[in-house]
Amino acid sequence: MKKYLTAVLIFALLGIGAIIFKVGSRSLTPAGTNTRAETITNRQIQTGEMIDLPQPVTDGDMSVEKALTLRRSIRSYSSEPLSLSEVSQLLWSAQGITSEQGFRTAPSAGATFPLEMFMVVNNVEGLEKGIYHYHPHEHQLEFIRDEDVTPPLFRACLSQSMIREGGAVLVFAADFERTTGRYGERGIRYVYNEIGHAGQNVHLQAAALNLGTVVIGAYRDDEVEDILRLGNNLNVLYLMPVGRL
Repeated sequence: MKKYLTAVLIFALLGIGAIIFKVGSRSLTPAGTNTRAETITNRQIQTGEMIDLPQPVTDGDMSVEKALTLRRSIRSYSSEPLSLSEVSQLLWSAQGITSEQGFRTAPSAGATFPLEMFMVVNNVEGLEKGIYHYHPHEHQLEFIRDEDVTPPLFRACLSQSMIREGGAVLVFAADFERTTGRYGERGIRYVYNEIGHAGQNVHLQAAALNLGTVVIGAYRDDEVEDILRLGNNLNVLYLMPVGRL
């Protein structure tokens, strides 16, 4: 009987030890590691799926002053893919949440937040080609279109090579009514101001990541919006292709 009780006690202790080890190993996972984001590389992403992004770095190695010094409009990129962590950081720099009140990386008149961030993926590790919508509060990407829109988008952007060469193209769209509903016609100016703030954030973040980007404002508006089909309330105002140097 004693031998039986001893054996049971040993197995119980081993089971408790295994549970403690499993929990402890989870707590040792490095900050910014996202297991779901890691595993999507092994399967096809479905349209409508929400993809968790790696947590953004909020205390990097490069100073703001250094990033300002390095900021340039870069129009030629290598064929190497962007990583999911880099995409996460770029989107966060444009419209990421930075406070419990929901304030973001870029200032917004009256906190009306008219901007919506989308991304056309050409060459990003773990992501299918297509169009994605960034959800800042959840820091997630929604896969909204399983279609390679790069060729027509390239033509609509006056055949600027950066659209094809960039691993991704960040698309800044705006719902003007969110801001003009509070400020009237003056709100139009505020939306354009906000686009500039967010675009500069992306420029500085790209510099800190040793990536290249440029703002594209020369494109056929109606054609670009017909290609992307982002919704009747949204107007595309900025395109920023991003690629590895």
